[in-house]
Amino acid sequence: MAPPSGHSLLLISTLGILALDHLTLGQNSTLIFTKENIIRNCSCPVDIQDCDYSLASLLCTCKTALLLATEPPSYSGHLTVWFTDASALGLLLNFTLVQDLKLSLCSANTLPTEYLAICGLKRLRINTEAKHPMPEQSLLIHSEPREKPMWHTGWQSCMYVSFLDMALFNRESSLRSYSIENVANIANNFPSFSDLKTFPILSNKSYVVTFIY
Repeated sequence: MAPPSGHSLLLISTLGILALDHLTLGQNSTLIFTKENIIRNCSCPVDIQDCDYSLASLLCTCKTALLLATEPPSYSGHLTVWFTDASALGLLLNFTLVQDLKLSLCSANTLPTEYLAICGLKRLRINTEAKHPMPEQSLLIHSEPREKPMWHTGWQSCMYVSFLDMALFNRESSLRSYSIENVANIANNFPSFSDLKTFPILSNKSYVVTFIY
């Protein structure tokens, strides 16, 4: 077989570079954190060391985020949230639509027993190194959706709802969870969760509810 011509080599090289650029862009993940009471939303081409704000500002494309949305935000890819206290985590995450989530506690603060509602969560990772010298933990919530996600429709497409106990960051124990299937009305079945009064869902749907602690 004859070796490829110079033109063919140039074309192959160009296509390779374009494919690599596309792959790199496709792998970007979202990082959100608060710094000096400002919310920063970053797109990162590589994993950033947890809680390294300077490195994130250097390697990621970051912008100031405004909480003006009329409905909870949604993320189709991987989302990492750095936080220092319960109020910051609730502000950044409560009622968020996300499948792949990593939470990193960036302080030694003690968090209260309060629950966050997350829609569509499939995998959760947590890092508590700032508080406990423990390795990162990972938890698979579910592997296959009951229906194809439709991120553009937001909470109307949500079939899985997870409640995350923020106090889990205080404990030096493994992540645990349990699920309840076929919950037709979340607010009525869990009246102790006051935030469910503003839960942006339809009452005539059936959900899988997971508690993470």
